[in-house]
Amino acid sequence: MIDRTSSDHHIFAFDLTEHETRRRTEVLAALGDAWNPLEVMEGEAAAERLLYSGLDAEQQATYDMLVAEGVLPASGQA
Repeated sequence: MIDRTSSDHHIFAFDLTEHETRRRTEVLAALGDAWNPLEVMEGEAAAERLLYSGLDAEQQATYDMLVAEGVLPASGQA
C-alpha cells in the first residue's frame, strides 16, 4: 500500500510556456524574412494538382475511391 502522506512523494509541475515561446521564436528566425506561408501553401496545392494529373482510367478510379472513402481530400480541399 502506498502512503500518500509520506515525505517520499513529491509533486512536480512544469510550465513549458516559456520553452514553447522560445521554440516558436527560433523556428520563425530559422525560416527567415523571405518565408511566405501563402506562397508555400500555393506551391503545395500546385504540387498536389500535378501529382494527380494525367491519371489513366484505373488510376483515376482508385483516386476517386480513395476520395470517396475519405482517405484523400477531394481535389482543391487539401
